[in-house]
Amino acid sequence: MGTFRLHFSILIILACIQGTEIYSQSLSPTEIIRKAEDKFNGEKSSMMVMSMTIVRPTWQRTVDFKSWSLDRDFSLTLITAPAKDAGQTFLKRMTEMWNWNPSINRLIKLPPSMMSQGWMGSDYTNDDILRESSAVNDYTHNVTAEETIDGRECYRILMKAKEDASVVWGHQVRWIDKKEFLVLRAELYDEDGVLVRTETGTDIKIMDGRTIQTRIELIPVDEPGNKTVVTIKEIRFNIPIEDSFFSQQNMKNVR
Repeated sequence: MGTFRLHFSILIILACIQGTEIYSQSLSPTEIIRKAEDKFNGEKSSMMVMSMTIVRPTWQRTVDFKSWSLDRDFSLTLITAPAKDAGQTFLKRMTEMWNWNPSINRLIKLPPSMMSQGWMGSDYTNDDILRESSAVNDYTHNVTAEETIDGRECYRILMKAKEDASVVWGHQVRWIDKKEFLVLRAELYDEDGVLVRTETGTDIKIMDGRTIQTRIELIPVDEPGNKTVVTIKEIRFNIPIEDSFFSQQNMKNVR
C-alpha cells in the first residue's frame, strides 16, 4: 500500500508539472509579460517597502521608501529615509505626476521632459519609478529564444516600442522564468538600438504567498562603477485601497 501511494504521488506531481508546461506554452508573449508585471504590481493593487542603494565609484547612499499602487493608473511613493529626504512623496494619477517636498513646502508637477531623469539620484528614471510607460501596452512582444539563467528555464522576449508610444526605450529584451514568470534579466536599448543598461533579479523568496525576486540590480553600461540595487523588504498584493488614496492632499499626510 505504501508503494502504491508513493507511485500515485509521483504521477500526480508529473501531471502537475506537465500541466504547468502546457499552460506556459499556450500563453502569448504579451500574456507572459503581463504575468511578469503582475508579480510585483498585483492583479489589482500592491504595497511595497523597499530600500535602494545607489553605488558610485567613490561613494554610496541608501534611500528607504514605501510604495502603493492601484491598477496601472495610480501610484504613491513615500521616502522614509534618510532624514533629509524623509516625507518627500511622488504621486501618479493617470497621466499626471507630482512631487511633494516638505522641506521647501512645495508641490511640483513633473513635466514629461523630467521622466528620463534619475529618480532620487539613482540610475532609475522617474518613468521607471512612477510606471508611466506600460510594458504590456506600449510594446509589441515576441519570444525569440528559450534560454537558461541561474538554472531556470526562461523565455527570451523582445519588446519593441510601438510607434505611438511615449516611452524612453526603443526596445527591451527580457528573460522571464517559465515557471514563476520572474524577470531574471533585462536589457534596455535606446531609440538607436544602443544598449543603455542591464538589470538582474535575484534572491528569490516567497512573500505574501507568491515567489518573487527580492533584489534587483541595475547597471548602466556606459558608467563603469555605477549601479543601483533595490531590495524588497515587504510586499502585500491586492490590498483594499481606493483611488481617493492617491490624492495631492494625501501626499502630505501619508505615512
